[in-house]
Amino acid sequence: MSNKNPISYRNVGDYLIPNLILPLKESNIRLGKWGMMHKDYLEKHKKVLFNSLLIQGKLYQHCAEIEVQAREMFDTLVDQMKEAEGVTEQIKEENQLVWVCSMQNIEARATEIVCKELIYV
Repeated sequence: MSNKNPISYRNVGDYLIPNLILPLKESNIRLGKWGMMHKDYLEKHKKVLFNSLLIQGKLYQHCAEIEVQAREMFDTLVDQMKEAEGVTEQIKEENQLVWVCSMQNIEARATEIVCKELIYV
């Protein structure tokens, strides 16, 4: 039985450690805020899934998909909350302080929902 992709090993003390190299396409993916948050969560709290995705070369692709979903969900939630609460450009022109406070509150709630539904899962 011939092996087309033999694994090479290196000696570390009394152990043989496989020389694993991630695929190049995986290293070209850039993660934003949401993708990095999800990656950190997986690394700290879902170690088996994190290592499995890492070994398969799918970690960054997975986190990039979460990034897109989270960004879309966040934008949609912010728009829906602004409409439901009547936060408009007119308020922004008339009373900036009220508008800024309202927007910060909406964005904080939207962030919390996105984290609970997508990032920390």
